[in-house]
Amino acid sequence: MRQRAASLSVFFPAYNEQDIIGTTLARAQEVIPRVARDYEIIVVDDGSSDGTAAIVEEIAGRDAHVRLVRHAANAGYGAALRTGFASARHELVFFTDADGQFDLREIDALLDRLSEAPVVVGFRLRRSDPWYRLVIAKVYNLIIRVVFGLRVRDIDCAYKLLRRDVLQQVMPLESSGAFVSSELLIKLRRLGVPMVEQGVHHYPRKTGVSKGATPRVIAATMRDIVRLRLGRRLA
Repeated sequence: MRQRAASLSVFFPAYNEQDIIGTTLARAQEVIPRVARDYEIIVVDDGSSDGTAAIVEEIAGRDAHVRLVRHAANAGYGAALRTGFASARHELVFFTDADGQFDLREIDALLDRLSEAPVVVGFRLRRSDPWYRLVIAKVYNLIIRVVFGLRVRDIDCAYKLLRRDVLQQVMPLESSGAFVSSELLIKLRRLGVPMVEQGVHHYPRKTGVSKGATPRVIAATMRDIVRLRLGRRLA
């Protein structure tokens, strides 16, 4: 039986997820103590206009391992990830989305792969998204591969585990949009940091609505691709 990790930070970026955030945290409170001796569970509320933050605050009041970090206004997915990375205090850092499309119990498989590399990148075995998002994802992955030479099966899969000392080598990240996962992996690869990939299951969203793949998000992502390729600041 694998020993528990010494210390682990888990964070969930969240925006208007009041219908699922309680369930997400309950699962984290069940799973994370089994895999880590010392841990924290962080929700990065990206300026939600619903009751997401209030629910997290109520749970945090009963569990000292749970912490809310809140943006005053919606700043974008990339900004939420940047805040999560900056807020993490422990040796290992893991993040996934708060919307319930991933099973947190599969973190075991990622922890097992840390003996091979300090960065474990999840990829969706079968992506449960509308067809148009699948097409956008395929095109996007191809663009990143051609422009930056990054060969990763599922760049934007929100299921990643990193050693914090390695993560700090590329901090602070600059993108506030959907490009942030690509920026993270591209910069790690440029430093020669080893990575391994691990398949995880992906489930249909049961509550809320997806906030990605809008024209605005796509335009911002393309801008960040051009800027990083030209060596310019993204922010």
